[in-house]
Formats: sequence, C-alpha cells, structure tokens
Amino acid sequence: MNLLLTSSGLRNETLLGALRDMLGKPFGSANVAYVPTASLAEPGDHGWLVDHMNSLHRLGWRQFDVLELNGLPRQLVLERLLNADVIYVEGGNHYHLARSITGNNLADGFLKALQERVYVGVSAGSMIFSRHLDAHSADIIGDTPDLHMLGTTTLEPPFGLFDWYLKPHLCSPGFPARDDAWADRIVARADFPLYFIDDDTAIHIKDGTLNVLSEGRWRFHP
Repeated sequence: MNLLLTSSGLRNETLLGALRDMLGKPFGSANVAYVPTASLAEPGDHGWLVDHMNSLHRLGWRQFDVLELNGLPRQLVLERLLNADVIYVEGGNHYHLARSITGNNLADGFLKALQERVYVGVSAGSMIFSRHLDAHSADIIGDTPDLHMLGTTTLEPPFGLFDWYLKPHLCSPGFPARDDAWADRIVARADFPLYFIDDDTAIHIKDGTLNVLSEGRWRFHP
C-alpha cells in the first residue's frame, strides 16, 4: 500500500516529487481517478475545488477520471478505481466521505484497489484511515458540528488502518484558528496519537513504513 496523505494537495516540489517516485512512470502514461465526494457536503463557494482539480489536471495525465462515490452501482465505482494508477481523494467533510465509503459497501473493494495503486489524500481524503474516526474523536477535536450536519451522531471508520489520527491545515492561512494553541488544546484532551500537518507537509506510508515529507511544519503527539 502506497499512501501520500497531504493537507492541501501537491503544493511543493517535495510532495510532487514523492508522487512521481511512488508512481514510477510519467504522469502522461498514467490514469488518475479524482474523487470529489468529500467536497460535496461543504456549503459555500467551491472555487478552491476547481483550483485543486485544475492543478492536478495540468500534470498531463493519460486519463483524468472524475469519480463520485455516491449514486453509481458499487461494481462500476470499483471498476473505475481499478482502472486508475493514482486514486486522488479530495478534501471537504471527512465524515461524509467516510459514510459514503461504508454506506455504499466500498471499503473492502477500495482497500483491494489500494494494494497496487498510489493513493493521494487531500485533507478529508487523508483523514479516513484512522480507527479513531468516530464520534468520540469528533468531540475531542471539536468537529462534532461537521458530523451533526449530516443528520447523524454516529460514525463507523471505513478502514481503521492506523492507531493515530491526522489533523491537516496546521497554521494554514485558510484556517486561521488552527494554530499551535489549537493543537495544544486537542492534545490535552486526546486519548489517541495525533499528527498535525501544515499545507506543505504529507505523511507517506509504504508497506507499513511511515515517513513525514515536509517543506513546512508538523507535530506528532504519541
């Protein structure tokens, strides 16, 4: 399994170079499946989504597929994931993304696809692998309103691969409240390990080995 879990996409040469190395062939020879599902639960202007999609598209893929996880037959979704060399899962509401995976019975097939493909997560797309993605962590971190807006108070982690939890956008201009004091308050309440990463950082996981790639700042609290 080859995962690149970013806060805000491929913002710098370190992260872009990591994707090149992970893919092992030119972008022009590869297919990417772009999954915007998490963004659809976010209200307001989606210009950021258009910018992210255009930036990814400009890398010059052989095929650029846009794949929504809801509303399509399960087998069709899985076939399109299997047709991709890179599965790129966009940001937004991570609870909506998790519920879309579990609610459409995609978790096992998704994990199977990831065995031989590169996965790039952006924000919400990077947060869905923790076994602590649940109502308890939502309360500790202060994300409960994002869960309640979906009309639910419960959540099942779709994958549960890692014991640690990831919070993106540390000290990001787009999220001014997420400063070190914000991180400190979460750490003081948390009963699980936490990574905080800024928008120039990613967590790279390959065959069970974790490395932090960064041109910015990050924190880990065991």
